[in-house]
Amino acid sequence: MTIQRRGNPKVPDSNGIEKKIKRGNALRQASAWRGSRGSLLVVLALAVMLGILFWLYVVSGDPYITETLVKQSEVVLQPRVYSVECSEDYDNYKRYPGCTPQTCGRAIIDNSVTREEAMALRKLAERGMALAGSDGGASILDLHSGALSMGRQFVNIYRYFGEQISDVFSEKDFSLYREVRGRIQTLVAKTFDLDPSLLYLTKPTFFSRINSTQAKTQHDEYWHPHIDKVTYGSFDYTSLLYLSDYGTDFTGGRFIFMDSNGNRTVEPRAGRISFFSSGSENLHRVEEVSWGTRYAITVSFTCDPTHAIADPSMPISPV
Repeated sequence: MTIQRRGNPKVPDSNGIEKKIKRGNALRQASAWRGSRGSLLVVLALAVMLGILFWLYVVSGDPYITETLVKQSEVVLQPRVYSVECSEDYDNYKRYPGCTPQTCGRAIIDNSVTREEAMALRKLAERGMALAGSDGGASILDLHSGALSMGRQFVNIYRYFGEQISDVFSEKDFSLYREVRGRIQTLVAKTFDLDPSLLYLTKPTFFSRINSTQAKTQHDEYWHPHIDKVTYGSFDYTSLLYLSDYGTDFTGGRFIFMDSNGNRTVEPRAGRISFFSSGSENLHRVEEVSWGTRYAITVSFTCDPTHAIADPSMPISPV
């Protein structure tokens, strides 16, 4: 029997080992790079997606708005009326026939107050609020009571500034304010088929200035949903006269009716009047202002004569 001798096994040289090690390292590095590149692409894709969502949020302002009742670019020449079923809120108060809401709803119109009148009223508000203003994003000026936001509180502008008021306001300013207020009252009465003599101005009726400054007090948090009849009691009809333009003077700041089947919004336009019955059939809020400054006047009406307030007049300087 012949035994075949096997040769000694080959031992690879050190250069070959080094080459294999280098090649393995290169393959591992390439694999790691491919893995990191995949992770980077995922991160970039997420960043792009988040960027798109943020852009859509900025453009839309409020993702829960489902319908725009009127756009800023539209001009509504006749009241655009939307009827809603009256709530039971009015049953908790004394009823006044010919005034207490029987037919409830909301309406918008653009040609009852001219743009020039709106701009004149805005300048009035700007001059008044330039005397003080809130530390947060929301300031008010009430010509009836004299209330003016100052820092984190309110002062009586007529007492605090005294004779300086005649350098800020004029009788012409107050005359325009009274004229426009009367026009709004007539409009509300006609639209809701009321006896205008039974409708009274009530408080609070005020100018508002809203910007994107961070809120400092609860008074600055204007964006919470609320019901005027529940909040104030005396309110039966609420109106807003806008003094600046959505999309030009500010973004955000739209008025939102919060209905059970979706939200509906009004885009402010200088001279536009939005008015509605004040019960929970018109639960609403104001969208947070994200840029610029929004000016408006809230004018409120009651059917209860005990809650009526008089029109403001230019203070008489002491002799």
